[in-house]
Amino acid sequence: MVKASFNKTLLLIDDEYLIRQIVQVCLENLGNWKTIIATSGKEGLTAIAKTKPDAILLDIMMPDMNGFDFLEQLQADVELSTIPVILLTACTNLLNYQALLALGCKGAIAKPFDPLTLVSQISYILDW
Repeated sequence: MVKASFNKTLLLIDDEYLIRQIVQVCLENLGNWKTIIATSGKEGLTAIAKTKPDAILLDIMMPDMNGFDFLEQLQADVELSTIPVILLTACTNLLNYQALLALGCKGAIAKPFDPLTLVSQISYILDW
């Protein structure tokens, strides 16, 4: 049996190995979405330029470039600023969340998350 081709491509930017593994398995097996992995904000910006994903899942707290800085750089590029971004983060500070929404985030999913509902949460936020 040949597996159907992926119907969406998502870029996951997260510095935590286990989170990346769990999210990738969920997106590819439950959502049939191709997952591109970046371990930092800088790596994520490079990956976006090469792959033009349909959406981005973004952690806020990362060592080299936090979610705020990443979003500012993404929004500064007219071509890339239309890619929807969902936060996937343990940082739930309301003020940070409001600032990130102002930078163009479509929504947020809190860590820890339920792997079995991750695809449906993303689909709901992005209206897929």
